[in-house]
Amino acid sequence: MLVFQTQNALQIELKKAQNQSKKIGFVPTMGALHKGHLSLLEESLSENEITVLSIFVNPTQFNNADDLKKYPRTLEKDVELVKKLNKNILIYAPSVSDIYEGNTISASFDYDGLEHQMEGKHRPGHFDGVGTIVKKLFEIVKPTHAYFGEKDFQQLQIVRKLAAKHKIPVNIIPCEIYREPSGLAMSSRNERLSEKARNESKLIHKILLEAKEKFMLKSALEVSQFVVREFKKHKNFTLEYFEIADEETLLTCKRKIKSKNYRGFIAVFIENIRLIDNISLK
Repeated sequence: MLVFQTQNALQIELKKAQNQSKKIGFVPTMGALHKGHLSLLEESLSENEITVLSIFVNPTQFNNADDLKKYPRTLEKDVELVKKLNKNILIYAPSVSDIYEGNTISASFDYDGLEHQMEGKHRPGHFDGVGTIVKKLFEIVKPTHAYFGEKDFQQLQIVRKLAAKHKIPVNIIPCEIYREPSGLAMSSRNERLSEKARNESKLIHKILLEAKEKFMLKSALEVSQFVVREFKKHKNFTLEYFEIADEETLLTCKRKIKSKNYRGFIAVFIENIRLIDNISLK
């Protein structure tokens, strides 16, 4: 199992693959790996000769210092998990200094307005941080394909826009949300939940499914009002937002248009831990 802590060491290894025109699959993560991450790796392994996994908790995408401090860091456990899946996966686990070279700040990005919706409204600067790290990682790894889970659907659309606008030659591959048996979307943050809260959090997916059903017959506003009412019944949850948005532009749906695809997006706090999820409303 090869674990690289510097971009130079990783690039020396990847040069061999690039010289032989081998396809390189890339799965960028912040670690605390779970089955959702492993499903991305499995997809990459099936489509590429080389698979690279990055593990890096990126400081520039956190607008909450406490959230950054508490974010789980479990590198040894992560390496063991990956080794069981496939010992030929290359792991890049750099330090902040290796990535940012003493200048830990975000670049500024224009994603044609995608950055101003939902997460962008509630986490100022977040998508500048995401763009900064993803662009750096793409330049280091030079992947053929990069795999992103649809749980962070807004991030997925922003990464697609980043690659297009900066003419980065990578295919962005979306992967379905991987869920726990209860329906809760798998997330590294789930590990911070108490057993009670983790069990209660299945409510998020349940309400999303009900919202999808209602969207067939009711307006976007009526569905949104339904979601707000449902969460008010459960005092352990604080609903930050629920929005129905166009999948392509991420603009809030005011009036349904048959030719467009819509998705319901949600952010909820429980035990002061922020969970996000979404669902296609097709």
